Amino acid sequence: MVTTSPPDTSSVASAGGAVSAPIATEHRRRGSRENQRVSTSADLILNPGQGRIDGEHYLPVTPETCRWGWWPNRLTRPVLSVADGAVVTIDTLSHEGILEDQDRDPTAFFGTRGVAPRDVLADAVEIARDVPHTLGVDGPHVVTGPIEVRGAEPGDLLQVDMLAFDMRVPYGVTSNRHGLGALDGEMPDGTAPAGTLTPGAPGGTVSVFTEVEGHAGNGTAVLRYTGGRAVRYPIAPFLGMVGVAPDTDEPVATRPPGRHGGNLDIKHLVSGTTLYLPVQTPGAGFAVGDPHFAQGNGEVALTALEGSLRTDLRLSLLRGPEARRVCGLVENPLGETPDHWVPIGLHADLNEAMREAVREALRFCESRLGLPRHIAYAYLSCAADFEVTQVVNEIKGVHCMIPKRDFPGL
Repeated sequence: MVTTSPPDTSSVASAGGAVSAPIATEHRRRGSRENQRVSTSADLILNPGQGRIDGEHYLPVTPETCRWGWWPNRLTRPVLSVADGAVVTIDTLSHEGILEDQDRDPTAFFGTRGVAPRDVLADAVEIARDVPHTLGVDGPHVVTGPIEVRGAEPGDLLQVDMLAFDMRVPYGVTSNRHGLGALDGEMPDGTAPAGTLTPGAPGGTVSVFTEVEGHAGNGTAVLRYTGGRAVRYPIAPFLGMVGVAPDTDEPVATRPPGRHGGNLDIKHLVSGTTLYLPVQTPGAGFAVGDPHFAQGNGEVALTALEGSLRTDLRLSLLRGPEARRVCGLVENPLGETPDHWVPIGLHADLNEAMREAVREALRFCESRLGLPRHIAYAYLSCAADFEVTQVVNEIKGVHCMIPKRDFPGL
């Protein structure tokens, strides 16, 4: 099945009502996240509805609740409606293993890398089989949503609290595709062993399989290579894509981020952090996708360690003076960690993304922290860190890390 246009935006659920149980449900199921140690054992694979579900609402990823390759716009009808302040448990699905250059068969793709069929997610198999998609026409990402937050209006801020992340599988994939990545035209370079190549992929796709030991709060990625050797690095799960619906009726591709959020790929937005998003349409049209187990700043190969996650998110609305008190007068999404405020700059040109990040940081320092503009500029030059978020999403990102320790009481 193929498509040359984004999915229909007029079906799934009405804007005002909760959807039926097969699509999204209310849950208060309890379990032990801490005891869910990761292994290739079917009882620890988080298939839809299985395992711990803490949210007031649960949104699985199904053909009815996802959009493959397209972000929601103002016409996209919600698959779930929640109240201001609701906690939602959402399943997300990695695109790695289901794309056309990986033969659109996750059971076969992961099977060649030692994963038993029972340890391949059922929703990965279902979506690869049943959802129309054409690589190169549709974007790669599987987007869960959108969710209506009742009462949200343009001009509000949507506060997204990242409460928890659980790995749905104990493995992930990092892919470098021909013509993409920081070294497009140089990598892939033909030196990767045959076992990492996808047969028949145009120009070559190198997909590096990585096991994960431990659990989401204390896990280690194990990247094996020749001679039985391995490099190990810590995982830090987060969502590469978090955002709201832009105020447009034009199709919105998933790759480029924007003022709506989307494919921001900010590695610091792990459990215990917050993202503030400017609402652009009634109901917000909140959506997520592109789950990552780990990522370096830059995301140079094209993808991070991509792996499916279950996440608990709290969705709250900020208005008027309260929104300004929290975020100042920034124009783009704003991140917040326990230790830093994170203004964001976005542009197709990396130099311009840097300049925009500086402007956003200045706006924040002036309007939120009360610094005169020339003092803020000097402070940022001496004490803040500007990091390259990613250079691979058409629109590049730079974010600023402003230490909270320098502003006690604010």
